[in-house]
Amino acid sequence: MDALLHDFLMNSPVVISLIVLVASLFTLSKGADWLVDSAVALSLKWGMPKMVIGATIVSLGTTLPEASVSTLAAIKGNAELALGNAIGSIIADTALIIGLAAMLGTVPVDKRLIHRQGTVQFAAAMLLTLVSLPFFSPGREGKIYQWMGWIFVVLLACYMYISFRWAKESMEESEQDTAEENQKPLWLLLVWLAVGITVVVLSSKILIPAVEVSAIKIGIPQSIIAATLVAFGTSVPELVTAITAVRKGHGELAAGNIIGADILNVLFVLGVAAAVTPAGIRVPVDFYYLQFPTMLLVLGIFRFCSTRQRSVITRLQGAVLFIFYTAYIVLNFTLRHITG
Repeated sequence: MDALLHDFLMNSPVVISLIVLVASLFTLSKGADWLVDSAVALSLKWGMPKMVIGATIVSLGTTLPEASVSTLAAIKGNAELALGNAIGSIIADTALIIGLAAMLGTVPVDKRLIHRQGTVQFAAAMLLTLVSLPFFSPGREGKIYQWMGWIFVVLLACYMYISFRWAKESMEESEQDTAEENQKPLWLLLVWLAVGITVVVLSSKILIPAVEVSAIKIGIPQSIIAATLVAFGTSVPELVTAITAVRKGHGELAAGNIIGADILNVLFVLGVAAAVTPAGIRVPVDFYYLQFPTMLLVLGIFRFCSTRQRSVITRLQGAVLFIFYTAYIVLNFTLRHITG
């Protein structure tokens, strides 16, 4: 589908690419509205904190683009793409998306949920870094073996089970007034949630080729496109969902979505990709110099910001995260030119 759409846009006038771009932006926005509204309604109906809904159901839906791209790449013999996709998405999710969301509005954080989910988030990143080191393989390069992928998948099942246990505890402790939301059938809310996720994911898959082709036809160099648009293309669902959530006053949903997406990028996206790759996923040496350090640094900054005395990520902290993402893109671009 992606190749057919790309070929169609490349062979069409630039005005067609721009029309497709505008249309996909519109549907992306509407899908994000439905997704956020139905997620908030579910949190009220079930008595669950919005951050828990964001870290489980919403993050599972918005992580599907990364999972599909990485798994298909691994099956086709390009498993290394899965590693770059997972790490790049974690960096984009945490630095770019949380940074922008905090700069545009309020991103409240629940200290207890941050302690629980945030600990799993950082532990998953540390586990990924450790198994990627060349301790388990000869030579300078590391390798994520197939058996490691299956361990990640088992840990994913454990994480989902524990998350819903935590959600059940929150439901029992919650005393929110859900009378209004109880008037809406549960099946209808779940349908609208599924529709919202589907529209966001499909619109994202149409938006990125449209932007890329439009940029090429307008004259923007492909190297710039690769270092920017393609780098965070699969994170567009999280980006739009986060901004929409903040705009509607549900910033905690955005924080939960990003934390859950980071965990799923390791255990789900990379775990499944490694599990279907008998030869394992090769870890390039340059990842030890930029990708892994940036991922851990960004997650450390996010954890520091979200555990401060104020139960909110401030605009200044969001700006710091955004600056780190910008520096990461510049360094990525620079190193590619030096090593290329």
